[in-house]
Amino acid sequence: MTTIQDRPLPGLLPGLSVAYGRPHRDGAVLDLFTSWARRTPHAPALIDGGLTLSYAELDRLADGIAGQLAGRVRPGDLVGLCLDHSAALVAATLAVARLGAVHLPLGPRPGERRLRAVAEQLRPACLIGEPALLPPAHRDGRHHPVTAPGATGIVAAFAEESDGAGAVRAPKGTQYTVLTSGSTGLPKAVAVGQTALGALLTWYRELTGLGPGDRHSLIIGVAFDPHLMELWAGLTSGAALCVAPEAVRWDPAALTDWWRTAGITVGVLPTPLAEPVLDRPWPADLPLRHLTVGGDRLRRTPGPDVTATVHNAYGPAEATVTTTVHSMAPGAEHGTGAPPIGRPVPGAIVLVADENGRPLPRGEAGELRIGGQGLAIGYLDAELTAERFVSAPDDLDGTDRVYRTGDRVLMRADGVLEFLGRLDDQVKVSGVRIEPAEVEAALERDPRVRRAAVVARPAPVGGAQLLAFAQPVTEGAPVDGAELLAAVRSWLPEQAVPSVLRLVDGFPLDANGKIDRAALLKAEEAEAQQGAERSAGSGADGAATPTERTVLRICAGLLGRTDLDPSDNFLNAGGTSVTAARLLAALEEEFAVRLRAPVLLRQPDLRAVARLVDERRPDAAAG
Repeated sequence: MTTIQDRPLPGLLPGLSVAYGRPHRDGAVLDLFTSWARRTPHAPALIDGGLTLSYAELDRLADGIAGQLAGRVRPGDLVGLCLDHSAALVAATLAVARLGAVHLPLGPRPGERRLRAVAEQLRPACLIGEPALLPPAHRDGRHHPVTAPGATGIVAAFAEESDGAGAVRAPKGTQYTVLTSGSTGLPKAVAVGQTALGALLTWYRELTGLGPGDRHSLIIGVAFDPHLMELWAGLTSGAALCVAPEAVRWDPAALTDWWRTAGITVGVLPTPLAEPVLDRPWPADLPLRHLTVGGDRLRRTPGPDVTATVHNAYGPAEATVTTTVHSMAPGAEHGTGAPPIGRPVPGAIVLVADENGRPLPRGEAGELRIGGQGLAIGYLDAELTAERFVSAPDDLDGTDRVYRTGDRVLMRADGVLEFLGRLDDQVKVSGVRIEPAEVEAALERDPRVRRAAVVARPAPVGGAQLLAFAQPVTEGAPVDGAELLAAVRSWLPEQAVPSVLRLVDGFPLDANGKIDRAALLKAEEAEAQQGAERSAGSGADGAATPTERTVLRICAGLLGRTDLDPSDNFLNAGGTSVTAARLLAALEEEFAVRLRAPVLLRQPDLRAVARLVDERRPDAAAG
């Protein structure tokens, strides 16, 4: 029997790499929340530690914030939320939707210079956050306090000269816009429509059975587009959203403990955090039924002890969070290695194309192009939209345009997609798409840098790791690489900050006169090897105790560095939330010491980490 996913296409030969999701169902977004607030006013809508807000209470809170913004925020205006997971974030998201404005999630620490660039580029009508974190025009403009349980000092800020003139307005029907990395050095703003989000949420609720009585985690970084799926999925299903404590975003053991104590039944995790969770023995008696994983290539399947259905989801922000999914039932054998990214979700159309945009036969690798209901409206830049959202093949049924993902995939004979990598320079770091050119541009904004180059290499813990090479200007005081890294953090999201920065006198060039990045990477690997040999001959980088030597060895492996010293700080040396989680697991395995992420990250250097391990060891035996 021919299914809708594999139906023959007019004018196309059977056996081509084209697949259709089943017909989608439209779904409301804001109206569904309002409906639940009326039907189940006393049911919990948001749980944040000791704070619980019912649907009716959250509804009133959102109304109050909408009232404060009314008159200054119009339909189609951008409203940036510089907030972390909280009652204020959820209520403000609802308030923006009620005004017909466009939600722009920026997160609590978007970076001072990055936020200023976004404010100047997009000129949002309003930014909501702490005044000290806002760019000058909004910091010095008109403020309205935002009142929410647990929130202090939050304001809705309007730029000093703002009268709506010059502001970028989103296309009609836009629900939200998110920022993705851009090769020009400035992020690209993707506009996603209300109908696309509604269809996604309908599919997700059907996939997971999410409904009243369920508890859904709220854990994905606010500026990362899957955050919109988990937030709205809870609010449109009658379930309760549960805010994850900060510590569980770094610590797989703390995360599964929280799943149990908070009663989480449905959740989403970024791939870099999901993999350490799946690497550990699955805890008994977890209430979790469904776990959706996405953001990066999943390199392992769930073990037979996993009691939740694990969904490996794939999708760019330009196609509304999720385009394809591969579901793995609990207790089944799913093979070894990386699972496929699956089949298209309802309303999506996928094709594997050659360089001319024509579908390839199944079994041949090419670029994944996406069409159908889930496509974003486009970027808030017509030229960028024209470049990436292109006409569909004339004989492709059901869509007149497709998004060029730049991802290299293969469609098997059964219609299932396998992810193979990227076709361009874009890389995934901790689940976030990064353009190396954006990092280079951020480094070159520093007056001490003449030119910069950024390359990616496989990270020791999976995924990619960014290495930066900077050529200092010849005049002025000597340049310190650590100072340059510290300065660039204000321009970039955490995932885009290079793990290593090397100062160079110049750059090797290839035959076309371009920077030879392969030669840079080869030279870095040679230098690392020499550093490892020097370290081996000098007694483990000055480590004074066996514990220090072990901590240095573990961190060197996690960070891909051989030049670590006991005086180095873990985060400054290139540590991230992903590597911190791996470090906690390695210390527990090596020393039977279980540390919490906040305690680990408060240590000033690796020597202090080793001392803390010695203090917590069961035998209390310092080396």
